[in-house]
Amino acid sequence: MEIILKEGEQNPGYEWELVRRAQKGDRAAFEEIYRRNAGRVYAVCLRITAHTGKAEELTQDVFVKCWEKLPSFRGESAFFSWLHRLAVNLVLMEQRSQKRRAAKEITTDALEMLEQSEPFNSSIGPFDLEKAIAQLPPQARTIFVLHDVEGYRHGEIAEMLKLSLGTCKAQLFRARKLLKEVLK
Repeated sequence: MEIILKEGEQNPGYEWELVRRAQKGDRAAFEEIYRRNAGRVYAVCLRITAHTGKAEELTQDVFVKCWEKLPSFRGESAFFSWLHRLAVNLVLMEQRSQKRRAAKEITTDALEMLEQSEPFNSSIGPFDLEKAIAQLPPQARTIFVLHDVEGYRHGEIAEMLKLSLGTCKAQLFRARKLLKEVLK
């Protein structure tokens, strides 16, 4: 049976073959996997971090981790689903470690700074959603991107971020409210 693909579709059998070859150490196959998926991985990293340099760095880290963990991919889900989850987990781990480093540097006199976030710039044009999302407070942005953009459920997000379900829902509500204000 021949698989007929519409314009722009990728052959899932071809991707699976690339993965199998890469699992055996074929660098050319892994380079093709990188070329096919780097843009989408970068987009996830950028939406969560809202920083181009950090997103580029994390994209590279995701593919290094992918190369290391590729032998454990069993094909129980689509390859990009597996890679996407790897990317999200890596970005969240980086954010947690960054938060721990920053907390060590802050003295007790400066604890009120942890509560404050950057002022939200409401002078953004009405259709510049990416810039508006980038300006959300970090935790609200992460939860918004994971829930409304990437499609994770509240329970999954709460587990990933080690937060209560109520906190996740409140942060999502906050993010949506801020976005509505700026996009009016």
